[in-house]
Amino acid sequence: MTDSSLPQSTRIGPGSVSARRTGTRTYEGSNERGDVVLIGPADAPGHFTPGELLKLALAGCAGMSSDHTIARRLGDDYETTIWAHGQSDPAENRYKEVDEEILLNLDSLTEDEITKLLSVIRASIDRSCTVARSVTGSIDLEKSVNGIPLPH
Repeated sequence: MTDSSLPQSTRIGPGSVSARRTGTRTYEGSNERGDVVLIGPADAPGHFTPGELLKLALAGCAGMSSDHTIARRLGDDYETTIWAHGQSDPAENRYKEVDEEILLNLDSLTEDEITKLLSVIRASIDRSCTVARSVTGSIDLEKSVNGIPLPH
């Protein structure tokens, strides 16, 4: 579904995104570079819900913010998966908490090295993750590495 009669934004620039309606409650999200993600309800195949995109933004931002810190200790070829868990509170119709879970192979590190790494991961995310910094105060963000809570 496209409507060429819509006015065009004159404000498009770095960081701009759009959501174009493609059907009932479904949208195509785009950035100014032309990349696309499908947005819709949970039962729309191939689509992310807005809440999933929020959590994905948090997980991706945590990974990008801690990438250099982890690579310095585990090597440039380290592997990780970062999950963001949480469901919205139906009574308040909002996300109250999201748990970010970073999974890493830490077998090559001593207990002291792991403790130090957890501290610097937390500091890297707290300092550099714009998405987390933007939602802090509105959403309780818990962070852990392999089930070990990151120190505050």
